[in-house]
Amino acid sequence: MKMETIKRRLAKDRPMVAVTLRMPQDVVDDLKRVAPLRGFAGYQALLRAYVGAGLRDDMERFEGSAVARLIDRLRDSGVPEETLRRAAAEVSHSAP
Repeated sequence: MKMETIKRRLAKDRPMVAVTLRMPQDVVDDLKRVAPLRGFAGYQALLRAYVGAGLRDDMERFEGSAVARLIDRLRDSGVPEETLRRAAAEVSHSAP
């Protein structure tokens, strides 16, 4: 994940939106039991943490895989390693 995205996600004043989610009662009961053991004040915060962690993993995997495939194809096409390194560095510094 890009550094600017990480900084935005760490901001305490990010806008929130209410979401209604139907879940089995036993899952909610388990969340309520586990939340204080994981240091969360309530199960909703734990649920947000679980969703956020899964989302970050998927975004890193999907975004990273496309870039990795592109770099591999460029390398296979004969683009010099130094050029690939510089381009990747520039993209990571200029991405929103």
